[in-house]
Amino acid sequence: MKPEKKGFFAKLKEGLSKTKKNLTEQIENIVFQHKKIDEDFLDELEEILITSDMGVETTLDIIEYIKGEVKKNKIEDTTEIKNIIKQYLINMLKKHEKNEDNIKQQRVILVVGVNGVGKTTSIGKIAYRLKSSGNKVIVAAADTFRAAAVEQLKEWCNRADVDIIASEQGSDPGSVIFDAIHASKARNSDVLICDTAGRLHNKKNLMNELSKIFKILDREFSEAKIDVYLVIDATTGQNGIIQAKLFRETCDINGLILTKLDGTAKGGIAFPIVNELQIPIKYIGVGEQIDDLQNFDAENFVNAIFE
Repeated sequence: MKPEKKGFFAKLKEGLSKTKKNLTEQIENIVFQHKKIDEDFLDELEEILITSDMGVETTLDIIEYIKGEVKKNKIEDTTEIKNIIKQYLINMLKKHEKNEDNIKQQRVILVVGVNGVGKTTSIGKIAYRLKSSGNKVIVAAADTFRAAAVEQLKEWCNRADVDIIASEQGSDPGSVIFDAIHASKARNSDVLICDTAGRLHNKKNLMNELSKIFKILDREFSEAKIDVYLVIDATTGQNGIIQAKLFRETCDINGLILTKLDGTAKGGIAFPIVNELQIPIKYIGVGEQIDDLQNFDAENFVNAIFE
């Protein structure tokens, strides 16, 4: 008998189980220990949130929100706290969400991120998702410096059944993007996904490379809608925010892809990244399979952690 395929939410919940254990169980413990919402309770809650990768800024925002809700609604019972935190987080994430269902023009998704975060894998999975929902997709393998990056991407594109424009290792990334743009126009693709080099240790080179790619896109494909998505490995925790800030100095990021959530208790990093950088999460990775990259949904994400 064939095993039943897990539902969307069940997979998400399972993927976030370590984060749930890290965050929710600690909150439940102090709720059990305290019967009223006082300064001692809030101090303990603050410590839990900060150590659960919420970051200082987001934690202080949550504590202020709790104080406001407690005062406004005359809440005394600590068992109400989880719902208040949940509501704050859902509202905060939703505030930055952008609906892109009705885009009629051709699209370019430029994917950036340091080596090792799951960038190439994510591109293959996004290509699969977009193709499965009826889009004609082309992928440009412009990370021409990392050994085996092109071969790895070819394999993913083969699995996703999408076209790939590639050149040999060490060739000019700009020329790959140029060729991919003209292939997209000729084949009338809906989405062109571009892989890019992920060498952050030499920021000047990275900036020059990305700047060149943007110039080519602007000159050759000005009619397309261009998005820049940054891939962040959730297991790096607070380091993910540092990476995001560095990349934002080089390009205008308007979407995040959070990978490896199933292997970490640091999934709480999603909240400060969105809160501090005000960039929406577009996709989250909760497994190794080609269909394990999911569209980000604020309510589902928060519910999976707090249920």
